[in-house]
Amino acid sequence: MKATQQLHHLGQSLWLDNITRDLLNNGTLKKYIDELSVTGLTSNPTIFNHAIKNSLSYDNAIKAGLQKGRQGEELFFDLALEDITTAADLFRPTYDRTNGVDGWVSLEVSPLLAYDTQTTIKVAQELHRRAGRPNLFIKIPGTKEGLPAIEESIFAGIPINVTLLFSCEQYLAAAEAYLRAIERRIEANLNPNVHSVASLFISRWDVATASKLPPTLKNQLGLAIGQESYQAYCKLIQSPRYLKILNEGASVQRLLQASTGTKDPQASDTLYISGLAAPYTINTMPEATLLAFADHGVLKEMISAQDPKVATTLAAIAQAGIDLTALAEQLQQEGAQAFVTSWKDLMQVIASKSSTLV
Repeated sequence: MKATQQLHHLGQSLWLDNITRDLLNNGTLKKYIDELSVTGLTSNPTIFNHAIKNSLSYDNAIKAGLQKGRQGEELFFDLALEDITTAADLFRPTYDRTNGVDGWVSLEVSPLLAYDTQTTIKVAQELHRRAGRPNLFIKIPGTKEGLPAIEESIFAGIPINVTLLFSCEQYLAAAEAYLRAIERRIEANLNPNVHSVASLFISRWDVATASKLPPTLKNQLGLAIGQESYQAYCKLIQSPRYLKILNEGASVQRLLQASTGTKDPQASDTLYISGLAAPYTINTMPEATLLAFADHGVLKEMISAQDPKVATTLAAIAQAGIDLTALAEQLQQEGAQAFVTSWKDLMQVIASKSSTLV
């Protein structure tokens, strides 16, 4: 049995952090579903930028869109929705079989909206309506301005993937937005079963501190942040407040470990998969990481909801001079800016292709 199958059987969902039209059309994604236990998919502006820039498979669709008068951002979302809905249909049997716990795909709003609450709410609703698929998450960044949009979107019944979370505190803020939205739906006599996930970014912690920590703590921070957040997640979903909404028919906002491709060439290429194995969570991984784990991944044990070594590791890192709160804020800001950069590049790629295809 492949390690991916073992991990799935132990209770963690494996999602693919990638989408391209070739991946959909040549049967590769279907193969990952059938053979590697992949049960969902995430995307972001950087992924779509690489997909459209590096493939001719979108050219006919771009040309057709141009003939309809579409351009720029409108044309991009036409392309993205075509890919996303195709992927959603592939995962629909998983979604149906698990009663909506699994089988999801994710599409992000424009990263230019990361600090624009009202427009984010409007765009999230419109994208979900256009897709017409129940197993589509709209991704909204968990910035301070994004949190009200997350709450309002969930209250409106839109499934949300909260993205760009980097710390336990940021995760708990996203969880609070989810709880408030569901409690408001219960008070309004609305169905409280609106799904959501909270995406915690892992590897960028270790990239940011690679030159600042002693060798004994190198590549330990990302894992510790993920494990700390998992402990908080387990405590939260067993709290009286959470049990109350579950009793009304709500779902758990599952914790999702993201950015789990290893950046350090000296470290294991499956570091963040083996080290963050936990039941009732999700790990969304780059394609190379998925294939590496299927090939030679080793599962040691599932992480504990009460492991005291996590706090010890984080304390040692703080004593080494890392301000975790400040760094989390910095990483979130840098992450939002990186997606803006990818978005602008993506718009240039579409404009360039458009000029040659008319």
